[in-house]
Amino acid sequence: MSGSVAKVDKNQIQKAMTAAQNQQESKIFEMAREPLDFGKADSLRYNILSWVLDEKYDRAIQELRDFIDHDSEFPNFKAKVQRLTLHAIDLVYAIKAKRNFPGLSSLTRAKQQELREKFKFHFKELQDVMRRVEKIQVDLRIEDARSTIYIIRALLVSGVALLLLAFVIDIVNGLAATTTFVAGELLDQVVKLIFDQLGI
Repeated sequence: MSGSVAKVDKNQIQKAMTAAQNQQESKIFEMAREPLDFGKADSLRYNILSWVLDEKYDRAIQELRDFIDHDSEFPNFKAKVQRLTLHAIDLVYAIKAKRNFPGLSSLTRAKQQELREKFKFHFKELQDVMRRVEKIQVDLRIEDARSTIYIIRALLVSGVALLLLAFVIDIVNGLAATTTFVAGELLDQVVKLIFDQLGI
């Protein structure tokens, strides 16, 4: 009986040591004091950064791959974001490698700190890359809206120009004909008045 108690105690001690080791390892990569910019909730940047911090690397990588493969309404979108998105995937792999480094607790404090700094550097770079991808999306939307505005403006200007031209043509044709008719009538009356005065 005392042997089974000792065995249970050994298992509990082993579990407690493993839990303490995992907790210590997770504290190495804790980002609580770091300035994090996740962007709007449920945006691509928010999802990727959240999944990376929650150690859901495969989900983050799949989301990034789906993002590249997704057809966009902008023809040059894929060419602009593909390189950045592939770099983001590489960064997720690098972060995963740092956090899942074998024998992390057996490393010296200096090596653990170096690993933490590399992790923070990769995470900050991932934030920047995702911010740049979002900026490209916004810029393309603005560019598309501007081109639509330019087209509408060109249509309005050409419509106004056509109306003015039609108005000028109508005035020239209608008023010129009326003016010619009135001037002819007036000239006839003046000539008739002159002939009447002369008695002719």
